[in-house]
This record gives sequence, structure tokens and C-alpha cells, in this order.
Amino acid sequence: MQTIFIMVKCELGKSYAVADDACGVEQVSEVYSTSGEYDLLMKCYLDDKSDIGHFVTSRIQTLPGVKDTFTVITFKAFS
Repeated sequence: MQTIFIMVKCELGKSYAVADDACGVEQVSEVYSTSGEYDLLMKCYLDDKSDIGHFVTSRIQTLPGVKDTFTVITFKAFS
């Protein structure tokens, strides 16, 4: 299982709608509103064989109201 975080910049006034739509994407585990340059932070779990770039461009960047994304690929989780 791969864990990635996607920071999302939304069109003005669209953050809540984007968050609602993202919650409907199976691989999206959590969605947080954030301050700063990006509006949302999404935690996603992908199968090991999944193409991260394809997932981001086809499932997240195509959500209505998404303006830009920044993806963080993780290596190891520490508890």
C-alpha cells in the first residue's frame, strides 16, 4: 500500500465542494482544510501497483473546482 498526500488549490469559493467530491473517491482516506497557499490536504492510500501520476491527474485534478495540486509521495511511516 502506498500513502500519498495531495495538496489542492481550489477555485475561489469551491473548497467545500471539492472536499465533498474528494470524499467520494475510494482511495481518499481523509480531507483537511488548510491555511496557506493550498486549500485542502488529502491523504490517499493506493495499491502498490497503482500509477500515482495517473491517479492524481485522472481522479483528483479532474474534480470540479480544482485549480492546482502538489503531491507528496511518502516512503515510511513512523509512529
